[in-house]
Amino acid sequence: MSFRLGIPSKRTIDKEYDVIVVGAGPAGLTAAMYAARYKLKTLLIGETMGGQLSMAGVVDDYPGLIEVPASELIQKFLDHTKKHGVNIHIDRVVDIRKDPGSSMFTVSTRRNEHFKSYAVILAVGLERKKLNVPGEKEFAGKGVSYCTVCDVPFFKDKKIIIVGGGNAGVTGAIHALGYVSKLYLITRGPKFRAFPIYVEQLMKYKEKMGDKIEISFNSTVAEIGGKDTVEYVIVKNLKTGEHRKIEVDGVFIEIGNQPPVEFFKKIGLETDEHGLIDVKPGGYTNIEGIFAAGDCAGGKYKYYYQQVVTSAAEGAIAADAAFKWILNKGYSIIGLRENKASETFKL
Repeated sequence: MSFRLGIPSKRTIDKEYDVIVVGAGPAGLTAAMYAARYKLKTLLIGETMGGQLSMAGVVDDYPGLIEVPASELIQKFLDHTKKHGVNIHIDRVVDIRKDPGSSMFTVSTRRNEHFKSYAVILAVGLERKKLNVPGEKEFAGKGVSYCTVCDVPFFKDKKIIIVGGGNAGVTGAIHALGYVSKLYLITRGPKFRAFPIYVEQLMKYKEKMGDKIEISFNSTVAEIGGKDTVEYVIVKNLKTGEHRKIEVDGVFIEIGNQPPVEFFKKIGLETDEHGLIDVKPGGYTNIEGIFAAGDCAGGKYKYYYQQVVTSAAEGAIAADAAFKWILNKGYSIIGLRENKASETFKL
């Protein structure tokens, strides 16, 4: 996946901002765009443009854009963000600290660069757990997906395999049954780990549909193969060691996500039982001036639904909350000062 984001390797980038957004997925890109529209001087720091969306093939659940390639959707996000003057810096944030006696945070990166801002919006997302088997990386976006709900509509009347026995795997299987001609569901354990209500619903469907669903316990995918797209998987029985080749058109890996918990702890952020940042409405965290949005945000106030549209919405909300917080604190907005100076200079 390639982008037109031409950021030279050697460039001068300002060190002080009103807002720094950490993370370049839909939540981060939207937060940065909205913050900049409020005339806040905004810096976006991220490693992968598009975040998890960069692993998708075609997106068909973002309103107004029908079957848009993920790369094209990410580029639209980027173009819109850049239009409003957001500085974009490719790097990984490793620490965030409030400067003693100062109104600003210092955001430090892996390349030992340090930036300052009044507010920070964290939109670092989650990492999808991977199988790390041959073919997985090669066929990502070409039959390998990490979101059944997002991508299974593209596999109508085709054969797929879903890997995972937790809530994501079982509910994904229930959803997929309305599209596919054949579903293989495999899990490493001797039974499902999903909530009983989901398991009961799946088994009811199995009774009705019979051979359309095939469930394998104590099993895992050992290899994914094909030519240009996925054509087969090798399933390994973990008890017997037996290998079985199954012809399928798609592989959906639903074995969970993992937030960067140690990073959150290092900053001092409170997390929920899943390791997600505990947020209040608006994306407020326990640290005044730090906000969170998208998949990395959790807690009792969060309705968790991992979709591009919800992440983008949370990014916009967090930007609005950060803007109002800066105003309430009475800080002198850098973006307004610089814009005014620029206009005076032009005259």
